[in-house]
Amino acid sequence: MRQIRFILVAAALLAVFSAGRTAQAARLKDIAVFEGVRQNQIIGYGLVVGLQGSGDKTGTTFTTQTLANMLKRMGVRVSPDKIRVKNVAGVMVTADLPPFVKAGTKIDVLVSSLGDASSLQGGTLLTTALYGVDREIYAVAQGAVSIGGFAVSGAAGGAQKNHPTAGRIVQGATVEREVPIRWQGKTEMTVRLSNPDFTTAARTADLIAKAMPGSVAHPMDASTIKFNVPENYRNNLAVMVAQLENIQVQPDTIAKVIIDERTGTVVIGENVRISTVAVAHGNLSIQIQESAKVSQPGAFAPPGAQTVVTPQTGIQVQEESKKLLLIQAGPTISDVVKALNSIGVSPRDLIMIFQAIKAAGALHADLEIM
Repeated sequence: MRQIRFILVAAALLAVFSAGRTAQAARLKDIAVFEGVRQNQIIGYGLVVGLQGSGDKTGTTFTTQTLANMLKRMGVRVSPDKIRVKNVAGVMVTADLPPFVKAGTKIDVLVSSLGDASSLQGGTLLTTALYGVDREIYAVAQGAVSIGGFAVSGAAGGAQKNHPTAGRIVQGATVEREVPIRWQGKTEMTVRLSNPDFTTAARTADLIAKAMPGSVAHPMDASTIKFNVPENYRNNLAVMVAQLENIQVQPDTIAKVIIDERTGTVVIGENVRISTVAVAHGNLSIQIQESAKVSQPGAFAPPGAQTVVTPQTGIQVQEESKKLLLIQAGPTISDVVKALNSIGVSPRDLIMIFQAIKAAGALHADLEIM
């Protein structure tokens, strides 16, 4: 049986070592975003050249057609059917356009093979226009592709490190167009929480109102907080946002236990509580051994005697005896962990115990099985 790895991670791990301490607050910029301040995705199609025979095969028509079109624009006319090169690969180029980025800024791009190329190692991306969803060009990419690995093969085998058909070009694209954002002069702003929660939204609204005298903040729902911009900040929103994003907010989360049966991973949230419950769990081990008993005829056996092979099966059943243990209800995650550790079970057993405790109604948390 494959050994199951066990990782027990608590959302508030510090509470295990310092029970009774309150959860640590987080900066507003780490748990929320201001509406309009966001990244935009851009994408383009291009060619990577200079490969050492690891490019797209002859049957990849879009690569040969693109190469023929590019050569035609450069004054070289060649039929796509007559192109037989293995040093070129058709790729998709993607990038994230940061907010407030200006023309001339360099950004990183990701290059991914689109055809049947075996590796992009040593390749160079030709000039590629990157488009937004509005079909406008926002950046132009070009440069040497770095895959951070390799792929080699021979007649009887090969070796590969990382993923050779995708790579990055650090600062490989130049921004040509800015994303328009109406920023100055706004009279109202919106903050959106990354993890929606009504309690966190209410706390955030109160802290914004205290930090901005003359401002009124309202939680519209579990993820949206709207507030009016004081008049003295309407032409200087950058200063106001810099003050607000450093507000210390104590996020609140629901009680949840995450179980991944494939890897034996159990994650227990900070607010998980267990009522007093008695648990008895014993492991059952069954071992089956197959063997063969060979019976050969003796020296004075009658004519026609043959060797006989008789299969034999040995079965051993072992069940571990466990006493009934009482798990006391605990007010903190530290108490829950100590109670579970006192049982002394394996990761797979712990998964089954959590499911049984939930079925008994003693686990006060959502149980999510991945």
